[in-house]
Amino acid sequence: MGLANERASSPPKTLWVNAEGRWPLPWLRAPWTQAVAQQGHALLLHGPLGVGQFELAMVLAQTWLCESPVAFAEGPGLPGFACGRCEACHLLGAGVHPDLMVLAPEALRDSLGLTVSGEEGAEAASATAGKAKSGGREIRVADVRRAIDWGHQTSSRGRGKVLVLHPAQALNLVAANALLKTLEEPAGALRIVLSASDPQALLPTLRSRCQRLELPLPPPELAMAWLQEQGLEGAEFLLQAAGGRPQEAWAMARDGLDARLWPELPDLVKQGRADMLHGIPVPRVVDALQKICLDLMSRAHGAPACYFPEEALPTGAQLQPLSAWWQQLQRTARHAEHPWNAPLLVESLVLSGRRCWQARAAGAQGRRASGRQAAPGP
Repeated sequence: MGLANERASSPPKTLWVNAEGRWPLPWLRAPWTQAVAQQGHALLLHGPLGVGQFELAMVLAQTWLCESPVAFAEGPGLPGFACGRCEACHLLGAGVHPDLMVLAPEALRDSLGLTVSGEEGAEAASATAGKAKSGGREIRVADVRRAIDWGHQTSSRGRGKVLVLHPAQALNLVAANALLKTLEEPAGALRIVLSASDPQALLPTLRSRCQRLELPLPPPELAMAWLQEQGLEGAEFLLQAAGGRPQEAWAMARDGLDARLWPELPDLVKQGRADMLHGIPVPRVVDALQKICLDLMSRAHGAPACYFPEEALPTGAQLQPLSAWWQQLQRTARHAEHPWNAPLLVESLVLSGRRCWQARAAGAQGRRASGRQAAPGP
């Protein structure tokens, strides 16, 4: 049984092609070929969350900044792979390349491997690598203006400069507007890479200034092979649970929803067992409960389940309480980052889910009671 307190170890933080020519995510090679063939200075990478937009942006940055690219290329006129050995590659790997700036919300920096340990180290990284600080979950206008000033400075190592924004939908309205002129007329040899899971969340004027490259879901065999390389057991369950997104499957396991616990979740909800979810981040719990609810509603309408094996879904859940439970989960999801009393919130959500089966039992008991009352006397 997978306990909520168990956590999978984090995958390696390597975000570039290393000296052995290994890619951080094997399915990125084909999109890389398309991306480096683009001639524009601004590129928007978009696709489902968890397929490698940030990793591809970093591979592109390394490709452009590498000082000794490998001689062979993927196609005519394309630059060679980054070598993984030169000083520029080592600086990028250490997060201190002076010609690379990464703008990301403060809340995501640690998970992206952008946090430097120690207060002095963080200040040095901000000054040396240009990694602007950003509060909360937004990229603020102060960050963008700092990036624009940095972009006008001369390249330190003579290979141009690269600005990465991830995720681009974290740009608030003022910050996005401040970026428009630079996207249209960048300074010098500046290249800009934006990544987004939902490009429609970006300003139309921002999208129109970028060349776009969509990242599809990776082939299941590549995704499975990568998850197995990370030591993930039962990868097929979590890959289904994550909708075919391998990085999302890994994140689920890291947060405690491993392949042993996942198929048991619907039955645990039916029993009202919230204890097995304690210790798992609230947004992850809410997402899991939403997937249970969606699969149960699909089953009630005669459609197949999407996230759970069919045999893992208990029968008998009723549509009306399922609909009420779904509305409650949606309301909670909008505020999932609020500092809730997590155990009480999770218990409340699980007990609401349990009522989806109790409603049928209560209805059956009521009908039996009515039948007894209506029965004629001797």
